[in-house]
Amino acid sequence: MKVDTNMFGPIDIATSGLRAYNKQIEVIGSNMANIQTTNAGNGQPYRRLIAEFKAKEENGLSGVELSDIVQDQNDFQRILQPGHPQADAEGYVLMPNINWPTEMINLNLASRAYQANAAILRRYQRMVESSLELLK
Repeated sequence: MKVDTNMFGPIDIATSGLRAYNKQIEVIGSNMANIQTTNAGNGQPYRRLIAEFKAKEENGLSGVELSDIVQDQNDFQRILQPGHPQADAEGYVLMPNINWPTEMINLNLASRAYQANAAILRRYQRMVESSLELLK
């Protein structure tokens, strides 16, 4: 008997979405935790991280996967704080290139996408349970 591998397509796609968006939520959390980090260990402020995704295709099925986590190359913010230990001669401190509202919006979007994938899995589980009940 041949098993139809497409039967698990919705599960595989939703699971790939859960994994990818979970990683994106972790990256956003790292950005938010380091919003005030003026020295990330290399003498420079923390650089915002971005999770990049790509389409995943196996056996004709698609999904999503994390392709890379890259550093945002936008300029650091300069803030006037003359008493800060990292301040330059003019009293300016280089701060991470993180924008709190942008991170909150990205977190909200990633959270909603994660919830949508979880809902697909719950619906698929209910459908399988109903099918099994009909077979009894």
